[in-house]
Order: sequence, then C-alpha cells, then structure tokens
Amino acid sequence: MKSRDWARARLARGKRPATALAAIGAAGSLLFAAAPAGAAAQAARPNPNAKVAVPQGTGPAALANATVFGAAKGSTPERVSFILKARHLGSLEARVETGMRGGYLPVAGFADGYGQSPGNVQALESYLAKYKIKTSALADRLDVAATGTVAEFNKALGVHQNLYHVPASRAVNGAPGHPGMTIHGTRGPALLPARLARFVLAILGLTNYPTFGSLAVHRPALARGVTPAATQTGSLTPADFAKRYNLDPLYQQGADGAGQTIGIVTLASLNPADPEHFWHSVLKISTKANRISLVNVDGGAGPVSYAAGSSETALDVEQSGALAPQADIVVYQAPNTDYGFVDGFFDAASQNRADSVSASWGESETAIEAAVKTGTESPAYAVSFDEAFLELAAQGQSAFVSAGDYGAYTAAEDIGTTNLAAGNPDSSPWVTSAGGTTLAGTIPLTATVSAHITAERTWGWDWLWPYYHLFTNPSTGKPYTSEAPFAESEPIGGGGGFSIYEPTPAYQQLVPSAHHFSAVQYLKPIDYQQVDGLTLPTKWAFTAHPAVTTGSGSGRATPDVSADADPFTGYLLYFSKFPSGGALQSGWGGTSFVAPQLNGATAVIDSYLHHRVGLWNPAIYRFALGPGSPFTPLATASASNDNLYYTGTPGQRFNVGSGLGTPNLARLAADFRG
Repeated sequence: MKSRDWARARLARGKRPATALAAIGAAGSLLFAAAPAGAAAQAARPNPNAKVAVPQGTGPAALANATVFGAAKGSTPERVSFILKARHLGSLEARVETGMRGGYLPVAGFADGYGQSPGNVQALESYLAKYKIKTSALADRLDVAATGTVAEFNKALGVHQNLYHVPASRAVNGAPGHPGMTIHGTRGPALLPARLARFVLAILGLTNYPTFGSLAVHRPALARGVTPAATQTGSLTPADFAKRYNLDPLYQQGADGAGQTIGIVTLASLNPADPEHFWHSVLKISTKANRISLVNVDGGAGPVSYAAGSSETALDVEQSGALAPQADIVVYQAPNTDYGFVDGFFDAASQNRADSVSASWGESETAIEAAVKTGTESPAYAVSFDEAFLELAAQGQSAFVSAGDYGAYTAAEDIGTTNLAAGNPDSSPWVTSAGGTTLAGTIPLTATVSAHITAERTWGWDWLWPYYHLFTNPSTGKPYTSEAPFAESEPIGGGGGFSIYEPTPAYQQLVPSAHHFSAVQYLKPIDYQQVDGLTLPTKWAFTAHPAVTTGSGSGRATPDVSADADPFTGYLLYFSKFPSGGALQSGWGGTSFVAPQLNGATAVIDSYLHHRVGLWNPAIYRFALGPGSPFTPLATASASNDNLYYTGTPGQRFNVGSGLGTPNLARLAADFRG
C-alpha cells in the first residue's frame, strides 16, 4: 500500500464512504420494491449482532510456516488486548504535528476527546463477560486488557487455537536468537458482533509468538589466532556521550533530571541491581535512591534472562539513568508478543508518569507487508502503535525508538530478505527515530592493524569489511578469504529509509529536499523469490567501490536524529548474567543506545526548563531550518558516510540514514526554551 493510500485509510477507518452508502441504499430499494417501506428499511439495515472479522496482530503471519501438532488446551490462561479506534483522529494528528499548541492534555482530557465512549467500552466488556472473560480498560479508553482461557476466547471470538512448534533462530553479534519453542495461535480470523467490531481496531494476543528483536549489537570476535589490540575501543560511558553532544552545560546550571521520570518500554525483565552496580561501582556517580519502579505489563516479561534480552533492558536503564542521575525511572516490562509491546506504550501513556519514554526493540516494515499480503495480518497492527504514540505526544511525553542495526536493509534481520526496508515502530511519525553514527578516530583491531575514521560518519560497517581476513567465516570455521561474503554476513549499520506505510508528516514536508537522497550501493539485491506472497530479493551482489548515485523516495523518512552507535566506538555494558565473558563488557553499540540516551538527555532538558518539551519532531525540524541549528548534518556524499546505502547530500539539512544529524543538546535546550 502506498503511503498516500495508507494515510487515507487511517483517517477513514471505521467509516463507509458516502458513495458506498448511497449504492447500498439504492440496491435495497430496488430489491424490496414490492415490500412495505418499513419492511424494506428493516431488511436493508445490517444485523448489529452478525459476526464480522476484526484484524489481528503479527502472530498469524509468523505461524504461516510453523508446524501444527495439536489443539491448544482449553484451560490454558490467555491474555488478549482489544485496541479501540481513536475518535477524531485527523484532528488529533493535526494538533500533534503543530506541537500541541494550546497545551498538553491530561489523560482524562485525551480520553474524552479521542478515546472511545464509555458506552462502547462497556458494551465490549459486557459481551466478553458473557464468556467469563475478565476485562480492564485503560484510562485512555483505547486499550481493553482481557484475561480468560483459550476455550473462552475461542468461543467469544469464533477461533480455534492450535499448538505450533517454531524452530530456533541463531544469535548474531551479541543479540540472542530465539530458542526453539512451543506456542499457541490461530490462523483463522477473530470475529465480533458488528456493533462492537465497528470501533475495535485490532485484537492482539491470540498468539504468544515473540515478535520483536533487541537492537543492540556487540563487536564481532576476531578469528582464532589473531592477536587483539592491547587497547580496545568501545569503552565509552554516558559521560562521554554528554561531553560529545554538549549536555555538560546543562549540568553546570544544575539540571540533572530532578523532578523528572524516565520511562523504558521493554520486552525483557530487569534486575535493578545491574544498573545500580553500573552507576555506583563502575561509573562511581551519585544517583537518586530507590529510583527504579518495575511495572509488569500483561503479567510481565518473565525471569531475567540473557536469552530473552534482559541485557537490552539493563543498557536502556544504565544509559538513560546515568545521564539524568536524579530522575526517577519506571520500567514497563511487557511480554515479547504483539499485544505486549503495544500495551507497554499504552500503559506508559495512560499512567502518564513518565515525562519521556524510549524503546529499543523493533521489526522491519517488510515483515508487516508480507503478513498483510498473505492476509494473516492487517495494517491496523501498525496503527495501534500510532495511537499510543499520539497519546504520548498529546500529553507532552517525549518518545524515542531505535531505528535498527541492519542499515538500510532492516528486513535482513527478521525475514531474511535483502530489499531496502525501514523499521517499525520507529517509522511512526509520532516518535523520534534514533539513528547511529561511527565516531572519528583510530580504531585498533589487532596488535598490528588499525582502522582510521576521518570524521564522524553515518554508521555502516562498510569501513570494517576490508578487514575481512581478521574474522571467522562461520560456514568454514576459518578466516574469510574475500570481502564479499564478509560484507553479506555483516550488513550492519544504523537503520533508516522511507516508510512504505506512514505518510510524510507535515514537519518533514517543511524541509527542502527531504525526499531527495544520495546513495552508494555496496549491496545490490538479487535472486528474487516469492516470500510470503511478495516477490523479494534473497541475496546480494557485492560491489567494493560503488559510485554515488541520487534518487528520490516518498513517505516518512527515518531516522530523525543520530548519535554514536557503532560498537567499535561504543560503550560499556554491565549485565550480571552474560553467558560468558564477564559481567562488564566493552564493545557494545547499536541504536539501542541512542534512544535511551536521548531519553535521559530529555529528562535533563525538562529539568532545565521546568516543563515537558513533548514530542521533539515538530520543533526540531523548525530549529534545523533556522540560523544556529542545534544539529550538525552528516551531508558528505561518499562511500565513507552511509548506512550501507543512503549517504549524505552536500547542503541538505536532512539526509535519509542520518536524519537531521548529530545534536548539540545545550543549544537544543535553548531553542526549546525560546
């Protein structure tokens, strides 16, 4: 679906076009011309209790090729979320795009203006109660959490849930793969009476498939026998981020996050002792006592586990909390499911405790597109995130989401295709998408070999590929013998590109040439095949020295802002349950670091200004176009400044792959104050 059509669909969902209504009325009159007028009108009127299909989340698509081995046990407890359609959506989007002029809303004000009516919420809850399903509606009246058994939901929604076996996926660059698992789910549509379906956007939770992946990356290990450098890079701390991006002047004026609350939405549980140890024993900084609160969304994310991604949650809290040492922190721990991630954001919005929120998990838009194409998912799932983000923005809560770590090829991480693809949910216009860079300097790789980065650049590991002989090819167990297979196995860099779903927001339309781009095509997609109903490339043809080309795109462009994310110029991470290698490790990076760092920096800015700054995007695009921009664009057009495809264009304020560039946070705070 083109972004323009997607925008119309979002504004019109739940409403039938006037022309369609006229046609139905005419047909009814002709069909029942011989009947009395009252009978004809009654016959033409839809049955409000007739069951109609309601969109589900990502689960059915994931189950398309999974093995069925029996029916799910009827007594199995189950959680399902009913996401309701926001009212007056066009008006809400327009207000958010202009920065909520007139003031931010309290939760009750948002619910009254944009949530569903109390009567509709009550009608849904009453229907589910007939099947002994218990419900709890969030304060925004857009999310109704329901608990029951598999048998109860089967009856209420007209589905049949099976057990499936999903094979294991391998770990890559420090990000744990999924173990083989048994899950439940349904391939059939969920049904509700028409009178209820008309205001239900999506039903999430009829599968417990782990949908999203962490966006953290570790420095790859050198081949056996290669002597590492005596001094390793990738040992930076949050203080280095603050110095690099000019947050220190705000500290000097007493701004340290006091009075603010940082929100972390995550899909893996936290051991609070990990960030506490990092702050006090590693960084040796003083922080507010008893500052961490854990909120278990939909029952929580299970035990603390490296395999589940708890190291991701630890780094989110460590980084944001160190940058704003006197801020409180609330961690929304949700299960790694379609309903869990959405509910995490809706909980953060409905509680309205956090002044700023971040998340470092995501998937590719291609994965969503494939599910839509096969009819196993609706675009309504992505819209569910939009609604939560719009509520955050309307209430003045800043929000940041990592842009991904597979450069311009986000789909290579989840469904294994090699097409250009943006990520989700960072492609939503209602969050600030956080991209990545590599810092300038000398990067020692071995005792005798170093790489040299001449200037801070858009993060892409094309700079690392020429050193292929230092790393092991997993298929042979020996060092790589050429650059191409190494490049194709390590397509790592800051996520970014053009959304195929989200339209261009008004704030990006203000930027000259926002959709013009320059590119360097190291990796040319080839070998097109049918993948879940789509014709997609599955391999690359490698070019070592690509020329700079130009082009134009459409739709929401990502990221918005970038900062250091390359593991080779990255950060320390403390996690007490690493399977090997000690609890404190260097060489960690990924846009997973940038989103929480911007989150913590926002807490400092808010404490400096004594008020929330809200969604950054409507303001920062205006700031970037004015004199004394608080951003340094990464506008060099070359194969030394790219996210494996998108590079810069000289003179442009916005460049796909790096956004507005890197921030000067003190100057940004001054602009917000103005």
